Amino acid sequence: MAMTNVEMEMQTKIAACIEAMNACNKCYVSSLKEYDLASLRESIKYNREAAEICSFAAAALSRGTVYEKEILSLVVKACEQCANECEKFKHIHCQSSVEACRRCAEVCSSMSMSV
Repeated sequence: MAMTNVEMEMQTKIAACIEAMNACNKCYVSSLKEYDLASLRESIKYNREAAEICSFAAAALSRGTVYEKEILSLVVKACEQCANECEKFKHIHCQSSVEACRRCAEVCSSMSMSV
């Protein structure tokens, strides 16, 4: 049986959340190993927050939560903040986090309008 457009959109949101979660976790852990740890303090904080929020969102969305709109709004906010902070750094892990967070925020904000 083929997936409906709504089901495909949901899978896209979940995949974007998982991708952002993974990139943020990698950036978080990699940043802790950097020489300039103090300058990365805010980046570490936002990566950890975004990873947790995206993890929760992926799980909640896969269950068909009734709070989809609110959760997606929080995902967008967390991912945008994380990307804005990580943009300040040239580390590969930071740039990967920026890309994944921007993608996730875009997918979750554009699709959340159909909720």
